[in-house]
Amino acid sequence: MTSTGFRRTLAAIGVCSSLALTAAACGSGDDDSSAGGKTRITVNCEPPKSAKVDRSFFEQDIAAFEKQNPDIDVVAHDAFPCQDPKTFDAKLAGGQMEDVFYTYFTDARHVVDIHQAADLTPYLKELKNYDSIQKQLRDIYTVDGKVYGIPRTGYSMGLLYNRALFKKAGLDPDKPPATWEEVRAAAKRIAALGNGTVGYADYSAQNQGGWHFTAELYSQGGDVVSADGKKATVDTPEGHAVLQNLHDMRWGDDSMGSKQLLIINDAQQLMGSGKLGMYLSAPDNIPILVKEKGGSYKDLALAPMPGGKGTLIGGDGYMFNKKDAPAQIRAGLQWLDHMFLTPGKGFLGDYARAKQHDAPVGLPEPRLFTGAADAKDQEVKKANANVPVENYQAFLDGTHSLELKIEPPHAQQIYSVLDGVVSAVLTKKDANIDQLLKDASGKIDGILARS
Repeated sequence: MTSTGFRRTLAAIGVCSSLALTAAACGSGDDDSSAGGKTRITVNCEPPKSAKVDRSFFEQDIAAFEKQNPDIDVVAHDAFPCQDPKTFDAKLAGGQMEDVFYTYFTDARHVVDIHQAADLTPYLKELKNYDSIQKQLRDIYTVDGKVYGIPRTGYSMGLLYNRALFKKAGLDPDKPPATWEEVRAAAKRIAALGNGTVGYADYSAQNQGGWHFTAELYSQGGDVVSADGKKATVDTPEGHAVLQNLHDMRWGDDSMGSKQLLIINDAQQLMGSGKLGMYLSAPDNIPILVKEKGGSYKDLALAPMPGGKGTLIGGDGYMFNKKDAPAQIRAGLQWLDHMFLTPGKGFLGDYARAKQHDAPVGLPEPRLFTGAADAKDQEVKKANANVPVENYQAFLDGTHSLELKIEPPHAQQIYSVLDGVVSAVLTKKDANIDQLLKDASGKIDGILARS
């Protein structure tokens, strides 16, 4: 799953947005690589016209890039979401993909395996800040020693909670739960406030239940599949612990509410209305809760994943069409440097511009850069912060000690299987956890065997 869309700080897009705008986009094969002596590149993930501020920023940045590089012509295609899983493979196979195209982290290996990605390795020296990007993120786009993509953003999961409800329930909002036992205890106290208040909410539909099960399993130190990617590893003590905890909160404590089969929008509505104490989230949910769901920045806080062992990470980047000419690859890398990879500048890093347009600055986004580049980026962000950064300090401090783990291979197919497991536990009091995990393990083994 993805926690982001085209922009995290202004118009963060969740995994289940009801809006679906599509744009006619010619692929690499339909555009001449040069026109009027210029190198032409097509790129995607331009914000749609409905996102007026983001769209204007994107256009401003492309215009500035073309002014600095008069020999390059950038043709942007808008998209919402940036990548539609239903059409992604078809665009690749049909030669309709842009020269520089957006991908989720989980797509990298697949695109390489079907031989649709250009090898960027010979050109990396021309990407100014590549070595400053966190190695763990760079490695996602590295296959068999060759680099096929460039990270753009990253996120990690944490525990989003309502400080006002914590205070009302007699809990210390400056000491969020650090273990799942503490989450359960806090949820019970919050639910006891009554009046429809829910202590803890979790997803269990549209593959999102499987996504959150994975995050919770990582937090317990478990894995969904084996290190070699060949066998399921959900039928384990860690997997049992995740489901037993959900079962006990739902049926023993009545702290998760009676309405189940929730998806992300349901949790956001509850949190924004002040009726939910906690749910798992990435930082980009916070501006959505404020701008769309009625929440307040002062009441929303983020803590690291409970359990202290691991957290699920995700994110996105750009890959290059295998048909690209060398000049297009060089031009595309220059464009990425300008748009996304210059600390404190560009579409995602111009914090002063974002602040001027009332976009949140200072959210605890995982850091893309390291070293001097990171220091520069953080300096500019801090100077323009307009949200209560102290509410996210626990998340920043605690996440450093967790193992950062990417989503499993064939994530969506596996999440579909695990959806059924989570929904059964949350809707059936007598659900047989042992049997559910055994059956799920067999189904996941089948998915992995067919790959």
